[in-house]
Amino acid sequence: MEIQIGDEVPDFTAESTQGTINFHDWIGDGWAVLFSHPKDFTPVCTTELGAVAGLQPEFEKRGCKIVGLSIDSVSDHTEWSKDIEEVSGHAVGYPLIGDTNLEVAKQFGMLHPNATGSAEGRTAGDNATVRKLFVIGPDKKVKLSLTYPMTTGRNFHEVLRVLDSIQMTANLQVATPANWTQGDDVIIVPSVSNEAAAEKYPDGWTSPKPYLRFVAQPDKEESAGA
Repeated sequence: MEIQIGDEVPDFTAESTQGTINFHDWIGDGWAVLFSHPKDFTPVCTTELGAVAGLQPEFEKRGCKIVGLSIDSVSDHTEWSKDIEEVSGHAVGYPLIGDTNLEVAKQFGMLHPNATGSAEGRTAGDNATVRKLFVIGPDKKVKLSLTYPMTTGRNFHEVLRVLDSIQMTANLQVATPANWTQGDDVIIVPSVSNEAAAEKYPDGWTSPKPYLRFVAQPDKEESAGA
């Protein structure tokens, strides 16, 4: 079954390169990114896991953990991590889940529920639909879901951009426009009346249309305390 935005993510227990993970407990009261790849020792995935390793400090600044998954074994993950560090220059500091019986992949809709067998003998092509990414909030619900084709490496700077937006808009009555980045103006959501907006934003806003109101991005302290 496809997991939609707003759904609670499945809880599971699995082995990883950093020991046993009980997923909901591992997330705790913070944010998490679960991203998966079709196969270890493949070219695009090698570049992706290296890119994530390099950006891990940025995710941590945002209170967000990272965990990777494929239907390969933990021992394969450990061996492959050496290649990833050599190619990217970044050690893989986040856990990689082994899912050789396909159970977690099926729970998250990464493989068809009728897929059978184990990881052994499966190719990257067999596992193409595994190529997914989820951003999960402290409430254990999906905030973002992405599925990419095998031949296109994911843009993890975009994941950070969306995470910034999600975290801010979760606490404040604003939305972010197309191509928004940190520091850009934001949009006052329609549920906030002009009267309420005037109290909250005494310096005013720009309004090219009655339903479109741009205002300066609230500062981080206001967002964190909301």
